[in-house]
Amino acid sequence: MRATVDHPCPKAAIDDAIARLTALTGTRPRLVREPDAVRIETDVTENLLERWDQLLAVLELGTAFGLTDTATGQIAWLSFTAGGGKPA
Repeated sequence: MRATVDHPCPKAAIDDAIARLTALTGTRPRLVREPDAVRIETDVTENLLERWDQLLAVLELGTAFGLTDTATGQIAWLSFTAGGGKPA
């Protein structure tokens, strides 16, 4: 699953997303720096599934977000592109 949204201030949104995911999951999310984006990832746990609406509200802060299936479960992620606009 992948979606894109606009956000006017990526630095503030990145800090907010990290703080909200940390509060929601109890652990600090992973931060992946890419050439033109910052990606924030967290493992989807049973506890997190019970708080899906709250997780979705955090994911929607990104310029793009989605879920990735792995061999051990799912990863929820959001990213912020340089400049904060929608990715091309």
